[in-house]
Amino acid sequence: MVSKVLFSHESDDYITPVGLMDYLKTKYDFNLDACSTDDNPTVLPNWYTKEDDGLLCGWITWTYCNPPYSQVSLWVKKAIEEQKKGNKSVMLLPARTDTKWFHEFLYKKKNIDITFWKGRLKFQGTKSSAPFPSMVVVLK
Repeated sequence: MVSKVLFSHESDDYITPVGLMDYLKTKYDFNLDACSTDDNPTVLPNWYTKEDDGLLCGWITWTYCNPPYSQVSLWVKKAIEEQKKGNKSVMLLPARTDTKWFHEFLYKKKNIDITFWKGRLKFQGTKSSAPFPSMVVVLK
């Protein structure tokens, strides 16, 4: 039963809840959505779709990124590379504190703030709340 819940979503692209995006936009002056999809119309001035591939394109300050969760480590690594170039970003990620990518790239690192979201998010287009906790990571 647990695996049925974990894999009940048809893909690993989770659309950011409108309320959360509205809240984040009050705190950060987003100029780019690095990981938008056709069914996830961006509300930002610039965006990359799957076809553009935000992993290959340059980011700008402030970039928002809610990546496909099967590729989190690649996107976090990209955000770190962009941070070294002076580009700040905010990422919505699953709170997987036991993973290699969390410890290698985020945990106890300079200029990275992590906020663990209370409760479970209900992503747009899903029937129920996520079966995992989430975190908002700010790379500045």
